[in-house]
Amino acid sequence: MRHFDLCVIGSGSGNSIVDPAMDDWSVALVEGGTFGGTCLNVGCIPTKMYVYPADLASSPAQAKALGVDLDLVDVRWPDIRDRIFGRIDHISEAGREWRASASNVTLFEQQAHFVGDHELRLEARDGRPAQTITADRFVLAAGSRPVIPPIEGLDTVAYETSSTIMRIPAPPRSLAVIGGGYIGAELAHVFASFGTKVTIVARTPTMLPRSDRQVAERFTELLGRKVEILTTTTVERVRTGSSGSGVVLSTRSATGAELEIEADMLLVATGRVSNADTLALASTGVEVDADGRVVVDEHQQAGAPGFFALGDISSEYQLKHVANHEARVVRHNLLHPDAMVAADHRYVPHAVFSDPQVAAVGLTEEAAREQGLDYAVGIRDYGGTAYGWAMGDEDHFVKVIAERTTGRLLGAHLVGPQASSLVQPLIQAMSFGIRAHDVARGQYWIHPAMSEVVENALLALPAPEGSLDV
Repeated sequence: MRHFDLCVIGSGSGNSIVDPAMDDWSVALVEGGTFGGTCLNVGCIPTKMYVYPADLASSPAQAKALGVDLDLVDVRWPDIRDRIFGRIDHISEAGREWRASASNVTLFEQQAHFVGDHELRLEARDGRPAQTITADRFVLAAGSRPVIPPIEGLDTVAYETSSTIMRIPAPPRSLAVIGGGYIGAELAHVFASFGTKVTIVARTPTMLPRSDRQVAERFTELLGRKVEILTTTTVERVRTGSSGSGVVLSTRSATGAELEIEADMLLVATGRVSNADTLALASTGVEVDADGRVVVDEHQQAGAPGFFALGDISSEYQLKHVANHEARVVRHNLLHPDAMVAADHRYVPHAVFSDPQVAAVGLTEEAAREQGLDYAVGIRDYGGTAYGWAMGDEDHFVKVIAERTTGRLLGAHLVGPQASSLVQPLIQAMSFGIRAHDVARGQYWIHPAMSEVVENALLALPAPEGSLDV
């Protein structure tokens, strides 16, 4: 039985744990799937590489209102797909080879589960024998997988998830999407922009139900101009189409109305679930919460001595930038067990790369109200700025929430072009404790750039005593 100083399970953000400072450690890296993890292979990177050409494909409709007539001649799906995965697959393989070549790292490309305290069983795979290894320290970074809901008949039909749909040979003529979250929102934009008729079925009253209500309502309205969205609707049954191909969804709305939806392809986009249940953690002392995630403390320690966890396996956020931050924390704490640092999850931002983009950080207005905070809201439309005039924008806005007496920013919510970039100065202000009016007045804002909409939203807040006003 081989013993290691460190075993990392998962090659996404967990791969970055292995540091040159550990060159004198023996390290086992265990990966039962594709090297590089979710973000690289089936998540944020390939989806955004689809979103950008989808944005280009949508441009004729936007240009027409500004006096420019464009035509979408063709969408070469194989070229788009092969460009994306021709790059991503190479990065994955190169990363695997680089890590496997390290003299102190042993790469195990096998599924694994615990069979005892600090004992990990590696399953036989592709000629690799089953074996058990032990280690002094374990980092659990095995990520997540798509949720497959218990819908009657779903196991009898062909369907796609976010892990498979991006590699299909051609886009379907029609696509039914189950789920109103960010995955469904982004992929609906991609396929609709490429000419697919898309129907989304969402249980919630709006798309993006965890977003600030105003943003969620506006987003649902705007995306609904290019795809059909059935809100407060559940899928009760699924069956194969009468021709022996495609799918038929039997749905029921909150009012009891029944509707059947036929589509050539089905995308199940109902979220992701931690892979903690695949590791048989009961024998380790590591705890798992009611949602199936590994329980960690502020130092990313997983309860049992010598165990850490990071990323989707333990995080409620399921975001790559959170996993990367947690990986840096875990790496430091492995190297400096007597001087551990805490992960900082105070102001975790997120973005949805759909049409339109959505970005947010901090409290929604609903959360601020529920917490009984004395808050103020500042809202400004893109169309209220010179760049917004240039775009002819009539739909998008920036919303900021601040503590009324101090000007401390509590949250920011954006819906519109480049929201994912425009939110960054607000993340910075919250992270470093800069008051709203000081952010607006304490620096230059380039005129007439799109970022002026952020400045104007901040200035729409009441200025607390002592704020900059020059």
